[in-house]
Amino acid sequence: MDRTQILLVGLPIFLFFSDVFNLFAPAPPPKPTHHHRHHPIPQPQPHLQKPLDFPAQKQSGIGPIGVGNTVNIDFCTSCSYKGNAVTVKNMLESVFPGINVVLANYPPPLPKRVLSKIIPVVQTGIVVSIVAGDQIFPRLGFVPPPWYYSLRANKFRSIASTWLFANFIQSFLQSSGAFEVYCNGELVFSKLKENRFPGEIELKDLVERRLANTRFFNSVEGASSARTVI
Repeated sequence: MDRTQILLVGLPIFLFFSDVFNLFAPAPPPKPTHHHRHHPIPQPQPHLQKPLDFPAQKQSGIGPIGVGNTVNIDFCTSCSYKGNAVTVKNMLESVFPGINVVLANYPPPLPKRVLSKIIPVVQTGIVVSIVAGDQIFPRLGFVPPPWYYSLRANKFRSIASTWLFANFIQSFLQSSGAFEVYCNGELVFSKLKENRFPGEIELKDLVERRLANTRFFNSVEGASSARTVI
């Protein structure tokens, strides 16, 4: 054996016996501790970065401006608008403390909902007919249609195309494209009408105006009720 082979073989054997010796060797006695007074080293405090939020509205003597008010955000869940809705919800709760923001799905019209339920049935029927049409059509007493032979020529491609196309149509029928914002039951912004999403500052101003009108009408009704009692 040359030196290289001796080194490659001897080094693992040496490390193995070294680990065995350290495993069974008695532990050294602990060192005596000397009690002496020392000053603790001050630890630096972590720097907490606060998120940039909108400035909260000033509170009156009645309470926060958002208390007793509700904002409803109806959006299209199948359009992946949930992230936008959550962002708007967090913004409104930060600007108007105490406000109640409710998120909900805005369903498509009734005809689109009915068609979206029919599409999976048609999709399954086409796939079954492609796979087992040779047994299904004779038992039903029908002659296989011409499209059956064209689809049967390449079963895998036909099934994959049918599956993808039907899912695309179903997703289209289930989407409404809506992002509607209501404040105390009144529509303040509609994506269906504007064909765009609202800006955060724009939506803040719209909700603030609606809340100001609500507080004004409530104060007027309270004053008239007090006069009636007097």
